Amino acid sequence: MSEILLDAIDLTKHYGSVEALRGASFQARAGEVTALIGDNGAGKSTLVKCLSGAEQPTSGKILLDGEEVRFDSPTTARRLGIETVYQDLAVAPELDPAANLFLGREIHRKGILGKLGMLDKAEMRRQAVEEFQRLGVTLQSTDVPIGSLSGGQRQSVAVARSVVWASKVVFMDEPTAALGVVQRERVLDVIKKVRDKGIAVVLISHNMPEVLSVADRVEVLRLGKRVARFTGTDTKLEDLVAAMTGALVQEEAA
Repeated sequence: MSEILLDAIDLTKHYGSVEALRGASFQARAGEVTALIGDNGAGKSTLVKCLSGAEQPTSGKILLDGEEVRFDSPTTARRLGIETVYQDLAVAPELDPAANLFLGREIHRKGILGKLGMLDKAEMRRQAVEEFQRLGVTLQSTDVPIGSLSGGQRQSVAVARSVVWASKVVFMDEPTAALGVVQRERVLDVIKKVRDKGIAVVLISHNMPEVLSVADRVEVLRLGKRVARFTGTDTKLEDLVAAMTGALVQEEAA
């Protein structure tokens, strides 16, 4: 069994009188895709925000590599090896793919030119091409603004950017929601390559056939708490739907 990289235990999150998480637990393992599913309002987004530093839980514990951690910001989470890919194609459309890959982490030229703020665009492009090839990301061109590429190519670059900088966990929030069938398959292939690197991939998706096609494990949230866990290869669509609707419960609510 793969080692547990990220372990959330009994997380709660209150927004005034609203209890978005009610003792939610979650595990992500190295070299596996864990799908996090649940109906609207189940608490998925809140849980991901707590596990990626965008929000802080009201109570509960988060362990990374077995050590308790506190993500007080997304920057802290990124420094500890956790990256997030969002469904809204979070790229800078006017920049080329290499510039997007190094966005916020630009390489400066050596010597006085670097001190003056000049970027080493050739080196960034060289490394970007290398990383795209390693992840199987095929682009029409690496020299054009990313906004001129297809939705699948743009999302593949967004996935690659997170993977290049993540050393532990990548959260992927509905990464294929805005894509067509062919583009979706391309992104799913990249996700599998990320998993094969030994990184823990967390896939948040409403697309149940997609979940079953790529996930090694599935964890189900309902009303702010984990209610069921499944192994991807042994799971049927009916089981997932039953857990999401409350017809099937493996873990009792407090």
